[in-house]
Amino acid sequence: MESVIAGNAILGICVNLIFIAITWWSLQSLQIDKLFKKGKTMQIQVFYILLTISIAQLASDFVMSYFQYTQGLQYLFQ
Repeated sequence: MESVIAGNAILGICVNLIFIAITWWSLQSLQIDKLFKKGKTMQIQVFYILLTISIAQLASDFVMSYFQYTQGLQYLFQ
């Protein structure tokens, strides 16, 4: 039982990190800095970081929920 919990924890961490990297990479194609006032570099960087974490968390939660749902399907056929 503990190994399943540990495995899910490691999977969750890896999925979060993967989606953070994918989200950061994809947000680099946007020019969000044009929405901010000039000279607000720190605020733009903080916004990018928070936006990346938010989107990555949503995507990661979706994937992990989907994974848990598919694991639960085994009980349907018992």
